[in-house]
Amino acid sequence: MMDTQRSAPPLPAVRLRAVGLILTALAASLTAGCGMLPSRHEHPDAPIVRPLPPPAPRTAGAIFQAGQQMELFADLKARRVGDILTVKLNEAINASKNAVTKTTKSTAIAATGPTLFGRTITTGGVPVLTTSLNDAGTFDGEGSSTQSNSLAGAITVTVTGVEPNGNLVVQGDKTLKLNQGDEYIRIAGVVRPADIAADNTVTSDKIADARISYSGKGAVASSNRMGWLARFFNSPFMPF
Repeated sequence: MMDTQRSAPPLPAVRLRAVGLILTALAASLTAGCGMLPSRHEHPDAPIVRPLPPPAPRTAGAIFQAGQQMELFADLKARRVGDILTVKLNEAINASKNAVTKTTKSTAIAATGPTLFGRTITTGGVPVLTTSLNDAGTFDGEGSSTQSNSLAGAITVTVTGVEPNGNLVVQGDKTLKLNQGDEYIRIAGVVRPADIAADNTVTSDKIADARISYSGKGAVASSNRMGWLARFFNSPFMPF
């Protein structure tokens, strides 16, 4: 009986080498392209929705209207929902840590063999059971860590809530569109009215539960970020 199934002829070595080069070039281009893609962490969250109180209902036949009064003797500090407040960013954090550990340990033991009739027992002129032991160990470890961060500027936020004790809940963001990318600043927290200056400003170091974020996107931010393959080799998942 004749075998009707025929196996496909093997590919020439030159063709296999060409396919390998094409796959290598494709993988390299994909790696470089993925490294330039902006990460989702570079984009800010959705725009802040500022809840404003509903307007006070107007009453007919009255001179005084709630919510429409003019406060002639009050300052211009923020105190109600919807008021704006300028926050002066004054963040400077410096951290430094040094650790030095040194240990030394040495041990020496000398044992003299027994004597018989005032003479040391020897075998072939070598004393028997005479031994000595010396041990020494040292450890020297040193580590240091230094970190410094600073953020300066100003951002105007909106009062989104007033707590029962009078503290103001504020939040706001700022978007700067530049020619080579965008910059985002976002801040949120709680402000005590007593910390607000006469010009309706407060420094960021007096904001409780402050959440300050500064990020950006664009060509400059993407080029300053590691590619995904480089981040993998620098991550804790890399076993080597």
